[in-house]
Amino acid sequence: MKELKLSVKGMHCAACSSRIEKVVGGMEGVEKASVNLATETMELQWDDGAHSFDDIAERVSGMGFGLESISAQQDLFEKNRAETVRRLALMKQKLIYSMLLAIPLFGVSMGEMLGLPLPEIINPHMHPANFALIQFVLVAVIMFLGRNFYLNGIPALIRGVPNMDSLIAVGTGAAFIYSTWNLVEILLGINVQMKVMDLYFESAGVLIALVSLGKYMETRSKSHTSDAIVKLMQLTPETATILIGDNQEQKDISAEEIKADDILLVRPGDRIPVDGIIIQGHSVIDESMLTGESIPVSKEKNDTVIGGTLNKNGVLHVQAQQVGADTMLSRIVRLVQDAQGSKAPIAGMADRISLYFVPVVMCFAVLTGFAWYFIGDADFSSSLRFFIAVLVIACPCAMGLATPTSIMVGTGRGAQLGVLVKSGEALELAEKIEVLVFDKTGTLTYGKPELTDLLVVDAQTDPDSLLFLVASCEQNSEHPLAEALVADAARKNLQLVQPDSFEAVQGKGLEGQVEGKKILFGNKQLLEEQGVSVSQFDEHVNTLSAQGKTVLFLAVDNAFAAIFAVADTLKTEVPEAIQKMQKMGLRLIMLTGDQQITANAIAAQAGIEEVIAEVLPEKKSEVIKRLQAEGLSVAMVGDGINDAPALALADVGIAMGTGIDIAIESGDIVIMKGNLDGVITALSLSRAVMKNIRQNLFWAFGYNVVGIPVAAGLLTLFGGPALNPMIAGGAMALSSVSVVTNALRLRFFK
Repeated sequence: MKELKLSVKGMHCAACSSRIEKVVGGMEGVEKASVNLATETMELQWDDGAHSFDDIAERVSGMGFGLESISAQQDLFEKNRAETVRRLALMKQKLIYSMLLAIPLFGVSMGEMLGLPLPEIINPHMHPANFALIQFVLVAVIMFLGRNFYLNGIPALIRGVPNMDSLIAVGTGAAFIYSTWNLVEILLGINVQMKVMDLYFESAGVLIALVSLGKYMETRSKSHTSDAIVKLMQLTPETATILIGDNQEQKDISAEEIKADDILLVRPGDRIPVDGIIIQGHSVIDESMLTGESIPVSKEKNDTVIGGTLNKNGVLHVQAQQVGADTMLSRIVRLVQDAQGSKAPIAGMADRISLYFVPVVMCFAVLTGFAWYFIGDADFSSSLRFFIAVLVIACPCAMGLATPTSIMVGTGRGAQLGVLVKSGEALELAEKIEVLVFDKTGTLTYGKPELTDLLVVDAQTDPDSLLFLVASCEQNSEHPLAEALVADAARKNLQLVQPDSFEAVQGKGLEGQVEGKKILFGNKQLLEEQGVSVSQFDEHVNTLSAQGKTVLFLAVDNAFAAIFAVADTLKTEVPEAIQKMQKMGLRLIMLTGDQQITANAIAAQAGIEEVIAEVLPEKKSEVIKRLQAEGLSVAMVGDGINDAPALALADVGIAMGTGIDIAIESGDIVIMKGNLDGVITALSLSRAVMKNIRQNLFWAFGYNVVGIPVAAGLLTLFGGPALNPMIAGGAMALSSVSVVTNALRLRFFK
């Protein structure tokens, strides 16, 4: 299978994107073809053996669209942004001219009806030919300025894949052709006074001007949906100061020229150009752009720093590590762009309707015109007005933009708040979460436990000698508990040695040999399986466990020697965050490998009532499965490597950004600051975005459900007014604008 992200050229409405998706998705060997109208991109996954890319591109080209391969997300983004700026400038120029012409056109055609006197030379009663000709000239220029509606809409109609431009082209074209025919009759002197009052040039001209205004406002609004990405990309400085040689000569270079291991000088007030490690100096770093955390972080020698963060006060020498596309900021931008290009399941219904919307509307418009003419006894011009009104009020764009614009703005805002949502699907699923399952270490606690107690069985034994044996075995382990023991040994200046043998026993502890002594170290189960009884210390174990400490047992040469108590403190924000989540109506569960008593103590401090303890790492995903089997929607919150399977299996995996990459890769949502408040932000954001999408879909569908029957003359049947095509066109133009504007409100989500 090959996978590509492509730029799609020539789309004008949701009918276009839905048609491409259906045609390409229906090709043999195509696994996925997801087209996003808002970002003008397509995610394509297909069997290269069934079709070459050229085959697919040719099929798309046959529908009147173009496909371009994207080499780099950032290149595409900058290219698209430049293209949008250029397109907006051109649209604005054409719009100004169209409006300047539409106003006098409307004044000439409707002046007498509005009580405005017209100059004698264009008075319809005295000079009907002049009255008609000036309207013809004005509307012809407006139609030339809006020629894209015809250049796009008519070919699409001929190919049998009509879009929104087809509706505008047919509606305004019908009004123009009918009026031009009447103009010819006026010039020939046929029924002059009747024909001069039966011109619809103003409908065509004002319609194009109003729709152009709507398109301009829509494009301008859409350009703001990626403001968050623009702000992120602007964080990386364009230049950096590199230190060269032993004399540390300073040289300014482009940030793109920085290579791994270069030494960079970062002055106070400068942004750090790439990810690296401090080799000299200390300072306070503002990382709010990355984590959403407003409080600056103190950094000193050997601490890592992230590109794009702000150096507040000290002078730093930073050794570059990740550069270019590998920096954390570049990865975040790519992740957000991927999310913005993805689709939420809720968009499926709107896409399916958009696919058939335009052909159905065109058929309905024709039926409406015939019905009024043949059944409703309306004259031809009145029937034509109903036909045009139905065509121009229908708007598939609002439906097509309802979901992607909200996702674009929502995921961008999330990134600014330190919450990275990987897809629209994750955003939608997060709203439905009923159960939150928390890993303990590193999620609820700081993940940096310390040795608090060491109780020896034989009072004659030196505790430090036992710590020496255990720490020597544990020094090659990356487990947080092992690190706590090794750190305590270092504080006591114990000279550790490499173990003669070492074997980790999954979920239980370790077996090893140090200086000829056999070591068993881990939980109670490990020692008892080897026939070592530890029951004599049950009272101490219960006391320590009740205090929330993890108790570890040591046997030397198969003889019970000591118990070690290690404590990992609860994060300060946890109790308050847990209370807020409970108020959100969520069921909270703590999942841990700790003994039940220890787990209960930590859970009590956090305010979590439901605890599942003594769970081996590989069994965590089974707990998630069990909850899902009960019909519950489950989110897993974790940060460690042993959380990755559970994160991947959960309906939504929420990875704490303080964890290692595999947890972040497995998660659907990443909390950059590793803070539980970020989980609340993520869930609240998902609820806000989904509410926004539903509002958009309601207005998009509601607008069409109400607007089309009114345009067809429903009110007229009950003695009400007919809908003027110009008003219908204005309403259509505003429908898309209202949807995009509503989505933009998410920029202010807190």
